[in-house]
Amino acid sequence: MTSPTTTRSDPARTTPALSAGLVIAILLVAANLRATLTGVGTLLPSIQQATGLTASASGVLNTVPLLMFAVTSPFVGRLSHRFGTTRLLVAALAVLTAATVLRSLPSLVCLFAGTVILSAAIAIGNVLLPTMIRTHVPGPKAHTVNALYVTAMGLVAAVSSGISVPLAKALPGGWRSALAWGVVIALAALVAWLPRLREPRPDAGVRTRGKHARTPWGSWQAWQVSFFMGLQSLVFYTAIAWLPSILADQGMSTAAGGWTLFYYQVIGLVTGMALPLLTRGRHDQRFTAASASVIVAAGFVILLLVPALALVACTLLGLGTGACLVLALSFQSQRASGPGETTALAGMAQSIGYLVAAIGPLLLGVLHDTTGSWSGALLLLIALSLLMAGTGYGAGRDRLVSARTPS
Repeated sequence: MTSPTTTRSDPARTTPALSAGLVIAILLVAANLRATLTGVGTLLPSIQQATGLTASASGVLNTVPLLMFAVTSPFVGRLSHRFGTTRLLVAALAVLTAATVLRSLPSLVCLFAGTVILSAAIAIGNVLLPTMIRTHVPGPKAHTVNALYVTAMGLVAAVSSGISVPLAKALPGGWRSALAWGVVIALAALVAWLPRLREPRPDAGVRTRGKHARTPWGSWQAWQVSFFMGLQSLVFYTAIAWLPSILADQGMSTAAGGWTLFYYQVIGLVTGMALPLLTRGRHDQRFTAASASVIVAAGFVILLLVPALALVACTLLGLGTGACLVLALSFQSQRASGPGETTALAGMAQSIGYLVAAIGPLLLGVLHDTTGSWSGALLLLIALSLLMAGTGYGAGRDRLVSARTPS
């Protein structure tokens, strides 16, 4: 099979002037991509106590979003081509709002059903946002908007982790009410995007007549981008799901564990803001991706061997995962040759990537139930972080993935 990987010759893009309104609308979508998920980890002890869920069953709850990301992502390109990017995004935001409310209703069925539905809605936003930036943001400003996008996503995710336990204690309904707070930003994003449905040609540059970019299954570069996306997502979502529980086993209180998770994400957020500035104009990012992955492995080593230095471990984890996240998202746009190809590559990367990531929370929960310790889980995370270094080195090569357009 001939690999459709090509050398860099990014065609010129015609994009409208960047408006403040569009930037705000993009950032509101970004804010919704993790907010409804990151608070679950800090609330898990309360959820388990109230519902009787085991660690393995709780692992399933944390795995469902990743599985839905994997299942939904391959279809987003075709749906976007058929209905238009803006219309599809607005529909996803409306579904996310309703599903967030459903998840907080007093029923285990609602908890899991709401999680399934809101995860599918988030998957659509995950795939479409790189395409929206690629299409509507002028090239010189793309780095800035990408940095703002990752910042908004990380900041709201960190806040969600930090405030979930205090909200559960302060609000009637406890942890169920704390799960529902994300409906506020979902509604804000929906309000920001609804007027754009009335704009003439809201999807200019994204929809084409009768054609859509083909998923680059035959490109090894695309597979490396996908696996790097998957491994960094596995590490992040596993930390979000189980880090408070790991710290609690080491003697830290639930509230302190939640704020430590908040601190970890803030470090990642600052790293994500700084990295695009440090790497601006540098297309070859092999060593950056590999080094960030090794830093993640070092964080898990410290957490395993010197638990008293949990804050140092979380600092390293934040530095490494923050950099890996920005790189994984950037590769989906930088390694594609156009807007349609960006959607195709993002769909593949997030489908394969989240399928890989889905193994993490569930497997770690099973390992803990089986061994009664987090040591095996941390050893596994160290090994996967080193594997991530290898895939990041490959994905960081200065080459474009060409997804040929079928006639």
